[in-house]
Amino acid sequence: MGKVILVTTHVYKVCTIVEAQEFVVRFLGSAADLRDGYIHLSTGEQLGETLRRHYGAVDRVVIYTVDLDRLDPSLVKWEPSRGGDLFPHYYAPLPRAAVVVAYTIERGPDGSFPWSLESTAP
Repeated sequence: MGKVILVTTHVYKVCTIVEAQEFVVRFLGSAADLRDGYIHLSTGEQLGETLRRHYGAVDRVVIYTVDLDRLDPSLVKWEPSRGGDLFPHYYAPLPRAAVVVAYTIERGPDGSFPWSLESTAP
């Protein structure tokens, strides 16, 4: 049997509340996005660690479910990052029209974000 490749059409963008307020028609990017030259996105499997590593000092975030089919495919690059995992990077401002779900989550009493892959399914 050959190798099974999981194809995902949904990825996730995490924003602080302030960044989310700026995401009306398109999102130019967070400070890290602007520094690196692309919009950092995560798969559902990567999102929990992204929240833990990069949003540890934030109490509330907005998670956007982004439909890759609504983005220009020539601007989406799957590139190695944390531990060699391939992460989706979008090399343009993120259009609001690509977002299929947006929701706010708050850090729980245990200090973590109550997030699971099932909770982000559109």
